[in-house]
Amino acid sequence: MHSRIETLPEKKLIGKRMVMSFSNNLTRDLWRGFMPRRKEIQNNIGTDLYSVQIYPPMFFRNFNPKTEFEKWAAIEVTDFGTIPTEMESFILVGGLYVVFDYKGAASAAGSSYQYIHTEWLPNSSYELDARPHFDILGEKYKNDDPESEEELWIPIKPKAE
Repeated sequence: MHSRIETLPEKKLIGKRMVMSFSNNLTRDLWRGFMPRRKEIQNNIGTDLYSVQIYPPMFFRNFNPKTEFEKWAAIEVTDFGTIPTEMESFILVGGLYVVFDYKGAASAAGSSYQYIHTEWLPNSSYELDARPHFDILGEKYKNDDPESEEELWIPIKPKAE
């Protein structure tokens, strides 16, 4: 998988969130609730969609598919002046990220995440940072199509020596 290191500036997002786990994956429900209403969000920046995951501390060290985390379906905005009903604002804290270009069905991405956490990270000079993970679903994103493309953003920091 091709990757690059980027420093992300802080971003303002508006969207919907749900608490879920990998064993009780509610991603489809989250996006079904967000997509029909995304046009209600004014002042958006571009058309890229953000799928944000906020994992509890030690989530990946003591991985359990039943551990709950928060997931957002959102879009970037210039400000929080107008937030549609039943939606919320979220500040995506900036920082250092490794970005992977992923091509394939969303349902098949598990092996890519496994590679990132079990091979790329341990063999790099970085470790996970305790910030949100997110995916950018841009123009080439086609939901669960094998030709779909998206970016996987993983928060990192230099390894402590």
